[in-house]
Amino acid sequence: MKQLYLDCGMGAAGDMLCAALLELHPHPQAVIDRINALGLPGVRVAAEQTQTCGVAGTHYAVTVYGAEETQDIHHHHGGAVRDIAALIDALALPEPVKTDAKAVYALLAQAESRVHGCTVENIHFHELGTLDAVTDIVTCCLLLHELAPKRITASPVCTGFGTVRCAHGVLPVPAPSTAALLEGIPVCAGEIEAELCTPTGAALLKRFVQDFGQMPAMTVSAVGYGVGSRDFGRANCVRALLGDAEDGDGIIELTCNVDDMTPEAVGFAMQTLLDAGAPEVFTEAVGMKKNRPGIRLTCLCRPEQRDRMVRLMFRHTSTIGIRETVCRRYVLRRETGTVETPYGPVRIKTSAGYGVQRSKAEYDDLAHIASENGLTLDEARSLTGLI
Repeated sequence: MKQLYLDCGMGAAGDMLCAALLELHPHPQAVIDRINALGLPGVRVAAEQTQTCGVAGTHYAVTVYGAEETQDIHHHHGGAVRDIAALIDALALPEPVKTDAKAVYALLAQAESRVHGCTVENIHFHELGTLDAVTDIVTCCLLLHELAPKRITASPVCTGFGTVRCAHGVLPVPAPSTAALLEGIPVCAGEIEAELCTPTGAALLKRFVQDFGQMPAMTVSAVGYGVGSRDFGRANCVRALLGDAEDGDGIIELTCNVDDMTPEAVGFAMQTLLDAGAPEVFTEAVGMKKNRPGIRLTCLCRPEQRDRMVRLMFRHTSTIGIRETVCRRYVLRRETGTVETPYGPVRIKTSAGYGVQRSKAEYDDLAHIASENGLTLDEARSLTGLI
């Protein structure tokens, strides 16, 4: 499974993310040429070879009518959200790239509207340097579309600290809109007094990163360094690592213990979690405080489902605490076929891998044939040719 890991130990800005991903792309100049051919008003982009603390990397330079935004100071005047969506829609890009780019801008608009206390429709992106940000966002979305990782994870995000000057005056770091976008994402201030994570960088991470934490086990095939424009005396870059994950896929185990719910309520909670897409939900009998018999409810889910499943478990159970365990799961390849019997079709599920293969008839089909024709379950199964 192709996997991308973003090291955001020096924050994240749109240009740095673009530059890191460009270094992973097999044909970076073709991407540059394509962005320059889009016809964004006054925009030219270039990949400049540079270094930070002796580490070679790429700086993604975006100029608008000849001027480059060299610092993350938000002062440009831009259009409303609907104008930006129309601008993106008019670009000669694959539809998924346009969808992602508009979604990133929607995240920015929602954050700005919260900060300024107005509706999304009334937001004007004077805070974002519109064409600079559109270019960074479109480039990042295109690169991720072409690199096509199956899973994207990242480190906790270093925000920096101190203050930043913007159109409204001096604001704390992280800027309010950045802080709003980083809700639910692990962050740290770090040791550098500067704005390391920008709103555009935060919105891109929010859109694409499925989980934040340590780098997962993978065989790395390429490393990209996206270098920022400022010198902090330490490597100022986003590092992107592309590789193949180990055999097996990641699964999260969410568990809680309850001793004050009826069986009906537990059953309803289980079905709600299954209906929401949990791969597996089960219960076990446990002994709890004050010698009370209780139930341990366990929900298995994929990392990107975690937040939804946690909310559902709190909503539909009486628990006040949920435990999380990150597991590595090994699964057989699964296929479904059909065999014809004198009494109708029966679905067959075949599992294979790791040197084994096994087949099993679908219970519901066997039960239907058995009940309709006065057969036992074993007699119905024998009609399929399976033992």
